[in-house]
Amino acid sequence: MSRTRHHHAPARARLIWLVWLAWPLFALVACSATPDPAPTDRPYALVLGTAQDAGLPQLGCRALCCEAARADASLRRLVSSVLIVDPRTDQRWLLDASPDLAEQVELAREHAAPTAPGRPALFAGIFLTHAHLGHYTGLAELGREAYGSEATPVWGTESLVSFIEGNGPWSLLVSAGHIETRILPPGNTIELAPELTISSIPVPHRDEFSDTVAYRVQGPGGALLYLPDIDQWERWPLPIESVLVDVEHALLDGTFFSADELPGRSIADIPHPLISESIRRFSDLPRRERAKIHFTHLNHSNPAATPHSPAQGAILRAGMDIATGGMLLPL
Repeated sequence: MSRTRHHHAPARARLIWLVWLAWPLFALVACSATPDPAPTDRPYALVLGTAQDAGLPQLGCRALCCEAARADASLRRLVSSVLIVDPRTDQRWLLDASPDLAEQVELAREHAAPTAPGRPALFAGIFLTHAHLGHYTGLAELGREAYGSEATPVWGTESLVSFIEGNGPWSLLVSAGHIETRILPPGNTIELAPELTISSIPVPHRDEFSDTVAYRVQGPGGALLYLPDIDQWERWPLPIESVLVDVEHALLDGTFFSADELPGRSIADIPHPLISESIRRFSDLPRRERAKIHFTHLNHSNPAATPHSPAQGAILRAGMDIATGGMLLPL
């Protein structure tokens, strides 16, 4: 018996060594898998980013998660944003204008991009959730120092529109004609195209400069909930479970996995529902309901952002998912 074990040990060691060497390649292939082709006959959502406002890697971060993302571009995450595309009308709309807007426009190049000469509006409209760093500051890319866009409709709540119109440099985008501000009150719905609507849903969040909303986009074949920021599920008068019932896809706030991610800072100062808490809350839902959930807006500290991590495994075992850039969700 001892000779048999000794005889096979070098072979096993070589196999383990080869797997260890090849693992980065396997991970890269998994992260860069070709997405499903975009529908040509009905609207769809294209996920452009899934990180918290400051992205991954984050400024000044020297932790392994950020250093790994600097060394391997496949581990990067752009800031949370979604493109709604209608190939029937060749139009597209943006949900949140992130600081990564320039890169995200390139990612969306093949999805109803404008072809008119000059500086045509890049989107038929932009819908902003609130006035925090990752959700509106990309508007600056439309100004005269950058793209110099023709007028782009920008929708938000009354307080958000007032903030943009009353504060520079955003007010210059309005006065120079690069954006046209429009109010979509919480609880209201507008039509984007035939059988394609968007609804604004108020949610509790840190409202320093504006209130906060989520968006529900209804297409001819399904609906999407985009909810990147909320303080806690328990602070929302509307039970999240009742919203999930009426959508096919839910991009939900997954900023933090656990409460110990930010040494030296209190997560109580930046409240979000922990993914670990969401897993427990949603565990009793039918599997078809849990399968709708894709966590987005992941902070750089969130271990669920790391491929094959235990945190990712816990989410997948619970029947839920982590949103990825390039994900296509038919509507």
